Amino acid sequence: MPATPAWPPASTPRLFVETPLSDGASVPIEGAAANYLGNVMRLKAGDPVRLFDDQTGEWLATVADVGKRALRLTITAQLSAREDVPDLWLVAAPIKKGRIDWVAEKACELGVARLVPVITRRTIVDKLNSERLRAHMIEAAEQCGRTALPALAEPVKLDALLRDWPADRTLLFADEAGGVPLAQVAKPGSPAAILIGPEGGFTDEERAAIRAVPGAIGMSLGPRILRAETAAAAAIAIWMAAAGDWRSESR
Repeated sequence: MPATPAWPPASTPRLFVETPLSDGASVPIEGAAANYLGNVMRLKAGDPVRLFDDQTGEWLATVADVGKRALRLTITAQLSAREDVPDLWLVAAPIKKGRIDWVAEKACELGVARLVPVITRRTIVDKLNSERLRAHMIEAAEQCGRTALPALAEPVKLDALLRDWPADRTLLFADEAGGVPLAQVAKPGSPAAILIGPEGGFTDEERAAIRAVPGAIGMSLGPRILRAETAAAAAIAIWMAAAGDWRSESR
């Protein structure tokens, strides 16, 4: 007897929607998403689509009708609840356009709960397109299966960030002067943040101010000098393996 095909198929398109989802709900799709489903994927009535809303999890929907510039989907079943993610923030100094987009994308893929842009003395980019960064994170979440989008904070100056730093959150910062290997200080179940400086690094004064924060720990990411975006991705990966949901016991 032939095996029953998996449903929905692995090739089913997956989209983020702002509309809160529920069983039986009718969901309008317009704009770029409608063009993607209707003209690129060429979906027709009855075809499946996966949807997630960052609130209720992931749902299976079917195409109810297709118009020239819009589609309407009907929710048929919940596939999974919204995921629980480790309580890890990435606090990163903005870098050049393209690179900061890459950081936002990889932070989402790697499972970060919150992205906080921080302005330091050597930061060369002081204006961010938050809408574009969020779009990159949404696209990454659609592709990697996340059901919880990272929160995106407004840019904040380093001194203000340190002044208001929550006492219960460990601040792990990449210290060019040397520090403890990250895998040794990452603690499962403990709220944490990874702080990555700009291309030029932190000034001596900034480094001293960071170290003065209770719970701040200077960390090392190995023997080589890393670009800012590489350091961010490497640090998240190490933390996830040591304290996050990459650990074997958390699977």
